[in-house]
Amino acid sequence: MKFNKVAAVVACGALTAALGLFGCSSGSSEPAEQQGGSEPAAEEGSYTLVNDGVLTVATSPDFPPFENLEGDEYVGFDIELAKAIAEQLGLECEFTTIQFDGIVPAIQAGGQADVGISGITVDPERAESVDFTDPYYIADQSVAVMKGGDVTADNAADALNAEGMIIAVQSGTTGETFAQENFPNATIQPYGNATDAFAAMQAGQANAVCMDKAVVEKMLAEAYTDAEVVLSAATGEEYAVAVSKDNPELLAAINEAIATLQEDGTIDDLTAQFLA
Repeated sequence: MKFNKVAAVVACGALTAALGLFGCSSGSSEPAEQQGGSEPAAEEGSYTLVNDGVLTVATSPDFPPFENLEGDEYVGFDIELAKAIAEQLGLECEFTTIQFDGIVPAIQAGGQADVGISGITVDPERAESVDFTDPYYIADQSVAVMKGGDVTADNAADALNAEGMIIAVQSGTTGETFAQENFPNATIQPYGNATDAFAAMQAGQANAVCMDKAVVEKMLAEAYTDAEVVLSAATGEEYAVAVSKDNPELLAAINEAIATLQEDGTIDDLTAQFLA
């Protein structure tokens, strides 16, 4: 979710790995025969899964319109994208809730989920721990405040960087990084999820919220109509699927699925449905 300085464009693409297979169960293909006494090489299309026949997706469902819970149901852009990817792979799709800043470590450690799909921005630090697919969405950042306060669109750049200013962010996101880098004199207060960050602002415990532009707009339209956007930045962040470095065949399979979903218009349809 989210990255760096104003107008910065993340240029990280999908990373690949040549490490061995990993996981609690295997995919549909068995390893190919050894060649020349070397270790067995996996057939094209083989990969490991936490549970056979199921793509288990780690997500933090508090980031609408990308992922959210309506009752017990996972909904949002990333949720439907995950289902579409699983369908392309011939798999069922199941979701497991992990707080956002724990998703990358969970994928790296293995055992809890096969992939992380939760508005995760590709960045070099995360790429040291996991591989990323090709991007499926380009995101920007926005800052919102309660209406009628001292911070306005005219003075936001300076006012948000004043001492004593408290900016609520979601922990571990690039919204947090953006706020830290662009408002170094302010206090950047992290919260476990987006909802808590907005609630803190409404309760007067924070002066502003810094977060993904689409999320801010969704929150303001549906829950915080007494708040307004005072600053937006075209950060050009790339959202992608996080995959274990020990599972390169799954990375390749998901990249193929994403390419198909881009070509057949599925991703465009989801963008129009959730992000327009």
